[in-house]
Amino acid sequence: METSIEQILEEALKALEDASDVETAKALSVRYLGRKGAVTLFLRGISQMPPEKRAAMGKRANDIKNTIDTALKDAVQRFETAQKGLEARIDVTLPGRPVPLGSLHPISLVTQEICDIFVRLGFDIVEGPDVESDWYNFEALNIPKNHPARDMQDTFYVSDNIVLRTHTSPVQIRTMEKQPLPVAVIAPGKVYRRDSDLTHTPMFHQVEGLLVDRQISFGDLKGVLTTFVHQMFDERTSLRFRPSFFPFTEPSAEVDILCVMCRGAGCRVCSQTGWLEILGSGMVHPALYENVGYPAGQSSGFAFGMGVERIAMLKYGIDDIRKYFENDIRFLRQF
Repeated sequence: METSIEQILEEALKALEDASDVETAKALSVRYLGRKGAVTLFLRGISQMPPEKRAAMGKRANDIKNTIDTALKDAVQRFETAQKGLEARIDVTLPGRPVPLGSLHPISLVTQEICDIFVRLGFDIVEGPDVESDWYNFEALNIPKNHPARDMQDTFYVSDNIVLRTHTSPVQIRTMEKQPLPVAVIAPGKVYRRDSDLTHTPMFHQVEGLLVDRQISFGDLKGVLTTFVHQMFDERTSLRFRPSFFPFTEPSAEVDILCVMCRGAGCRVCSQTGWLEILGSGMVHPALYENVGYPAGQSSGFAFGMGVERIAMLKYGIDDIRKYFENDIRFLRQF
């Protein structure tokens, strides 16, 4: 019995050492000194002890009860003093500090805006793998083995027949292989080329578009891209089509818009020409229809592709493409 009361004392003091607040200390008081507490029950059991031991054990039990009671009161006072000191340093009536929320990256914003415009025009959004086979990235798009686009300085080769895609055009081939006419899709995504300077990065973003049916003309292409430019910028932004060459379209055209900075007057951004190139386009080359098994001589359509970084630079007046990838919070907060 004597060992038991000493164990109660040891246990109570150990529990008090681990306590960290007023509530825990008060709970320990109930646990050891309450009506059903360990010390109280021990005192009640003294009447069952031999008469010659009752007086000594009763005195020892009361001493331990007082020791635990004093220790608990000191702990409660200490915790309350600490809490008052904390409240004195913190004004709990002040409004809470809001958690700063992130925002979409400018590239994501522009990609979403481009996609939204074409979705309203009836296009579906499709995606494809970043790592492509030589067939989908080059040959199916009418780019033969000796084409300059295959130069190792332009393309990241994983192996002889596997590359990091240099454009999102392979998605057009994959879509036509799976889907019968008509096809109207856009393909946003990352592309990779071995290039890096103020206006180029090894990884950048493109949005490709494809519309194929049986009676699609160059006039349809001009109408769709004119609508896109007017919604992306404004209706005052004129555009022009310049003859160009792409292996997978014939005829092909570069699309320029009136400089959004000087409105055609000539400035540093447009090299004093008044015009800015924004995308490439053209009528789908017949070889592509053959490669995907579309009816020969019956299919017609157009394709176009644009760099998202280029569109964003013009839309927001950004002069260095590397700012998109430096993660400077001062730059990103502007969007």
